[in-house]
Amino acid sequence: MDFSLSDEQRMLDETVTRLVADRCNPEQRRTLIQERSTALSSLWHTFAELGLLAMPFREEAGGLGGDGIDLMLIMQALGRGLVPEAYLDGLLIPGMLLAELADDSQCEQWLAPLLEGEHQLALAWHETASRYDIDTPATRAERSGEGWHLQGRKQVVLNAPRAIALLVTAGLNDGSLGLFLVPADGDSLQRRNYTTFDDQQASDIDFDTELPASALLANGDRLLVALGETLAHGRAALCAEAVGAMEVACEQTLEYLKERQQFGAPLSRQQALQHRMVDMHLHLEQARSMAILAATSLTLPEEQRDYRIAAAKAYVGEAAQFVAEQAIQLHGGMGMTEECHVAHYAKRLILLDQALGDRDYHLETVMAHLDSAA
Repeated sequence: MDFSLSDEQRMLDETVTRLVADRCNPEQRRTLIQERSTALSSLWHTFAELGLLAMPFREEAGGLGGDGIDLMLIMQALGRGLVPEAYLDGLLIPGMLLAELADDSQCEQWLAPLLEGEHQLALAWHETASRYDIDTPATRAERSGEGWHLQGRKQVVLNAPRAIALLVTAGLNDGSLGLFLVPADGDSLQRRNYTTFDDQQASDIDFDTELPASALLANGDRLLVALGETLAHGRAALCAEAVGAMEVACEQTLEYLKERQQFGAPLSRQQALQHRMVDMHLHLEQARSMAILAATSLTLPEEQRDYRIAAAKAYVGEAAQFVAEQAIQLHGGMGMTEECHVAHYAKRLILLDQALGDRDYHLETVMAHLDSAA
């Protein structure tokens, strides 16, 4: 197969790579994290000016109609720079749900400003009991007059501290799943904000709030189809980001082995360490192939799409953990320090395996598909 990029894709790759290199070196990244608040960064506004925020969305929704490869190129570049911007959790996932489910007035109010870089959103779906299953929430929504009463608790709501509104999953009385649009500044929302292991912003949120009837974006089969497509894009994006992060982790580890001297010779001359670097690169290249598989599977029928993306996410998660562990071990004790930049890549790689389903979760999907085909 021909995996060469088109002229437009090469231009996109070069643009994002150059932007990340210029605006998100290790020192600039630390500054972005330290100065992070509810206000969006100048880097995010630059993303909007270059059309990177609108790229993954279809033209009918106000986007640029990019495909899976375009999304892969953007996420790989963000992974290489370890960019602390919520491209996935603040833009892609909530934005795709709005593009599929919101009416024209809701798109004008929430989606259009999102693609223009004026605000960010967040999807609140994680719960302790449901783990990675998004369609079985304990959070409930019941009819209250002309509107709804939403009650429950969501955990690890990524990007919630910067989100102007939340998309919240809840079970309805008829047994179906519903998705509600909830303003993030409501007094009835009790939240605890914190920073995750890999420097992301998140919140645990308790809901006990009254909502208008229009807050229900969708429910039932229509919502499940939209969630399936959105999560497929999110998982493909995570695979690409992991590949970008693994590239830099391998590069930095090799540079360290070339520079670090032991008994008057660089560590890179030791054959055992050379073999470990080869293993890291093998995992990287296999993960790259799986990321391409995920990116090119987004337009396939649902069952085939989910099977391929689950296989990709399972392998990339395994490869990410392997590369992270080897990078830390080959750096020795300094690999565990905050000052060693490879430690931040390792932390992000470990968390990428957990995001939107870990390898065990996705291997169950793969096995179920194989059993049904047998």
